[in-house]
Amino acid sequence: MIKKNWLAFSLAFVLPILVVFWWWGGLNTATVAPGMGGPYHYVYIEHIGNFGKIPDIQQKVSDALHAQGITPGNAITILYDDPRITQKRDQRARVGYLLPAGVSVKPPLQIDDMPVRPVLSARVQASMLLAPSAAYQALHDYLQPSGQDIRMPSVELYVAGNSINQMGILTVEIPR
Repeated sequence: MIKKNWLAFSLAFVLPILVVFWWWGGLNTATVAPGMGGPYHYVYIEHIGNFGKIPDIQQKVSDALHAQGITPGNAITILYDDPRITQKRDQRARVGYLLPAGVSVKPPLQIDDMPVRPVLSARVQASMLLAPSAAYQALHDYLQPSGQDIRMPSVELYVAGNSINQMGILTVEIPR
């Protein structure tokens, strides 16, 4: 039955999945370049545990900022541990948003600054579901020929798209 209707099956099921994957930026490649990162002034909540919970923490920070009458800037996440070698329960991150200098916040939020520093950055335009894997894979591929690997901490900066039809841009910075 499927052999006879493979075209209809493809058009009805496979093609829509491929179109959504393309629309979300799944076919976009990341660009890698050395440069300088920062300075960043950011508000955050410390997270210890599975990095898979970061979107929930990001929402918690956003809600806390809005409750204090502060509009969050672009999302920032600082990953201190490599998830390939660190157990999920031990993974550490700071999850938050960039803020203009001089803004004060109340607990549970904290504020910190990251100075200008030399980084290797990967940049990709895709949804937040697909962008990290593309960026980290590009960094890995860039470093592998010289016998190096991704070093932590990494800084993830996500600039959301301007509309529902435009995917955001993720930049991942690692120490050089």
